[in-house]
Amino acid sequence: MSIEDTFREEADELLIDLEAAMLELEEQPDDADCVDRAFRAMHTIKGSGAMFGFDKLAAFTHHLENAFDLVRSGDLKITKELISISLDSGDHIRDLLEVKESNSDIDQASQQLLDRLKLLVGTESDNGSNSLNDADVIIEQDDATSEDIKTYRINIKPDENSFANGMDPLPILRELNDLGICNVTACTDELPEFDKYDAEKCYLSWEIILSTDQVLNSIEDVFIFVDDDWKITIEQIDESDNASSVTEYNCHVEHQDEHINLPEKIDSKNDDLAILVDKQTIPETLPIKKKSKKQKTKEVVNVKVPAEKLDSLMDLVGELVIAQARLNQSAGVLHDSALTNIAEDMERLSSELRDNTLGLRMLPIGTTFSRFRRLVRDLSNDLGKQIELVTEGGETELDKTVIDKLSDPLIHLIRNSIDHGIETPEVRKASGKSEKGTVLLTAVHSESNVIVTIKDDGSGLDAEAIREKAIERGVITLDSTPTPQDLYNLIFDAGFSTAKEVSNISGRGVGMDVVKRSIEDLRGKVSINSVPGEGSTVTIVLPLTLAIIEGLLISVSKENYVIPLTIVEECIELTKQEVMQANGKQLIEVRGELVPYLRLRECFSNDSDNPDIEQIIIVKNGSSRFGFTVDEVIGQHQTVIKGLGKMYEGIHGVAGATILGSGDVAIILDAPALIELAVTDNNTMH
Repeated sequence: MSIEDTFREEADELLIDLEAAMLELEEQPDDADCVDRAFRAMHTIKGSGAMFGFDKLAAFTHHLENAFDLVRSGDLKITKELISISLDSGDHIRDLLEVKESNSDIDQASQQLLDRLKLLVGTESDNGSNSLNDADVIIEQDDATSEDIKTYRINIKPDENSFANGMDPLPILRELNDLGICNVTACTDELPEFDKYDAEKCYLSWEIILSTDQVLNSIEDVFIFVDDDWKITIEQIDESDNASSVTEYNCHVEHQDEHINLPEKIDSKNDDLAILVDKQTIPETLPIKKKSKKQKTKEVVNVKVPAEKLDSLMDLVGELVIAQARLNQSAGVLHDSALTNIAEDMERLSSELRDNTLGLRMLPIGTTFSRFRRLVRDLSNDLGKQIELVTEGGETELDKTVIDKLSDPLIHLIRNSIDHGIETPEVRKASGKSEKGTVLLTAVHSESNVIVTIKDDGSGLDAEAIREKAIERGVITLDSTPTPQDLYNLIFDAGFSTAKEVSNISGRGVGMDVVKRSIEDLRGKVSINSVPGEGSTVTIVLPLTLAIIEGLLISVSKENYVIPLTIVEECIELTKQEVMQANGKQLIEVRGELVPYLRLRECFSNDSDNPDIEQIIIVKNGSSRFGFTVDEVIGQHQTVIKGLGKMYEGIHGVAGATILGSGDVAIILDAPALIELAVTDNNTMH
């Protein structure tokens, strides 16, 4: 990844934080912490943009930053228009990140936003121009009071390969100089002899005494792109410290502790330069540099890894799990104790590696939830509605791949809730509701799944309107009597819509079928429920991961199958006598409860004869239980999920396949889908 790509990635994260701060400020305009967050994000984007040659971006952000400096000083109030300008500016900065060179469209968009900002602030820069080509500040900052000024000692030791990596210290020193009054001293102690000098290496370090009214976070933001590679210490010093002595002393004396050992007298060949050093006066004349808090606490280092590398690692772990299964099988056949011990160690290590790799891929779903606040805000304004997005369970973790693919379906569902579900303030008030509607987005763990719900308090679905539309489209007949739940699920059919008008947001019947298909591609399920006048709830059930699961390996005749172990409750025997006593009904009594079951032999059209004693795998299906009849239960199996290819996509009841240690392929069963098939198929259930 190039330096510019790294900057773009970091800037994108800062823009996400800026957007979040803006949305919080819209709800709490007096939140000083949010103002500081927004200002720091703008300041860092501006400074880093200038460092990497994004001059247009830096100049544009500079104007926005100065407007928020007025907010910090209390001279400008947070208004809805300022929030809108800031959010639109964040979108524009994303465009500037992609287009480094100037062009007319980008410049025109920049100028339009700056004109809006100028109109809001009501103040021009000194030369009377607000053009993007000027580097002038829109509004000059007020002089800071002496109480606001703090002094910091900053030590910077760049990585030796900084120049070769494209990281020039000079822009960083310039940005520090912009923060206040700087006393900069270059330390040349590590310069080599001339014949050993390498022009591509950085041998210098710097000590800086900075007096500024900026907070510590603003100083730390200057080093955001080099903090992991350079040695940087920042500490606040008292006014009584002798800054010049500190600078000179620290450039020539290297110390690690708070105390240094010096002789009572230091002599020089030149009597005029002889110095008497009294140990008792050292703290007053030469303040000893203490390790900063940042040095003491910075023990955990985060490393950013491209998503492709994580995916590759997961694939390799999957292959390792398959190889380990082959090793286990070979050890069982050869009955070699040494080989068995190695196989057991490999199983333990591969299991730990699998769990750690899966942990690396797990992300809090709140990273997706936070993106929708802006969506709700913009759609609410466009439709003239008052809508609040409430999120719960953002800390719930889900596989990165699932989160990435879940964003688009959630956008469709939230847009539908806002457009079709929640009424206008006038309609809500007339029906006795609060003028402000609510969209509740939640996520909770449920065994091996994550359940995501999108609930609104709008008008709900009109079952009769859906029925009329279904009859019109020929989906159902005039004399059919589907349940309300069946009618609600029709909205997931392609092209199905009851909207009387087509808007820019929805109404064409495009999206809900895509939602269902996208979620099913993630091996998930989606359903909808509604109460007229009270709102609708869409429920999405997703697996925690799409990569490796613990499974129960079973067989029917010579065919192998895998059922996810997390839904398995128990295994019981089924004799021919019990089958006869049931009079053809596929029910078995388990501790006083009748449990229906499905024969996998019949489901997959296997013509082999039933054994005298079959095994029933009892699984949990929501609040009820269901059984699958098999010939043999082989045991627990680490299952690496593989796709079946396009030819076999969409087979009801099949979630994928896995490769066994013997090299054979086993089908991974989608138990809920098989149960749904069994319940609706009269030929299977009696």
